[in-house]
Amino acid sequence: MTQTKDWFRPDAFLVLPQNVVHVWGAALDVDRETQEKCVGVLSENERSRAERFVLERDRTSFIAAHGILRALLARYLGCTAEGIQFTYGPYGKPAISHPQAPYPLSFNLSHSHGLAAVAVVRNREIGVDVEKIRPEFAGEDIAKRYFSPTEVAELRRLPEERRAEGFFLCWTRKEAYVKALGEGLHFPLDGFSVSLTPGEPVRLRAEDSIRWSIQSFAPSRPSGVTHVGAVVCEGNDWTVQQLDWAGFGEARGERP
Repeated sequence: MTQTKDWFRPDAFLVLPQNVVHVWGAALDVDRETQEKCVGVLSENERSRAERFVLERDRTSFIAAHGILRALLARYLGCTAEGIQFTYGPYGKPAISHPQAPYPLSFNLSHSHGLAAVAVVRNREIGVDVEKIRPEFAGEDIAKRYFSPTEVAELRRLPEERRAEGFFLCWTRKEAYVKALGEGLHFPLDGFSVSLTPGEPVRLRAEDSIRWSIQSFAPSRPSGVTHVGAVVCEGNDWTVQQLDWAGFGEARGERP
């Protein structure tokens, strides 16, 4: 197993096969040394954004998530973490600006309540979202505000004990799709539908649904499964491989 601090040494190269999406999970409660390394590789813009957080836990989570993102991307690009430069789309979606990249690389980052997910793929647009399952947040009033009528009806049909999971399956799938589009909050969440019943195949109902496919994943932590996530990527010929940032190369499994 590779220690987390070793990620910041650019002496190894990660190979990303064609038609494979790497989804990395990373706990954000890192030790002081790793936190300092994360701060050291951030850009001035990222440090400035971190300082805007009022709560210390939010600031440290932001720093760890973006430092880990840079450390991961550096292994694919064969460069230093601090040397990576980003460009941003009209609505803020980041992309790599790196003339020496071995192949076009796309990525997306999400983090929630101590856990980050980074999705990386070649030559495709991608979006990822991860959320902690919080039953107190998964009420029907919030669903009515953000979900489509089809999704609200499906949520109501779930047994009471599955509704929180179904709510966050829906939420992550919708967020991942919007992030893949790169339109952020400008795209209405109730303007398309996803399926949300736990254990059933994922479906997307949107004007461009033929362009995309969705897969959900469940990041595991020592305390068990506390979060759910989803990744949306162009095409339907890709597979997901889940990996653990703390254990370099330790796959969590591959899903068709």
